Amino acid sequence: MAQEVITAPLPGRVIHVEVKAGNAIEEGGVICIIEAMKMENPIFSPLKGSVVEVAVSPGQAVRTGEKLAVIEY
Repeated sequence: MAQEVITAPLPGRVIHVEVKAGNAIEEGGVICIIEAMKMENPIFSPLKGSVVEVAVSPGQAVRTGEKLAVIEY
């Protein structure tokens, strides 16, 4: 099966992770929430599939382009 790497579109701090490895996710489902400049930014899945890896945890700082999760479809 093909895999899609989901990366951070902006730098910030992960405040909540909505998925775990093994979870099914729908297109548009929330993967995590990143706080940047006092705004909460939900990161959405671009496709339907299964989460095979979650690369971040709450409280972690991320940079633009850093891997958040991997979805298999």
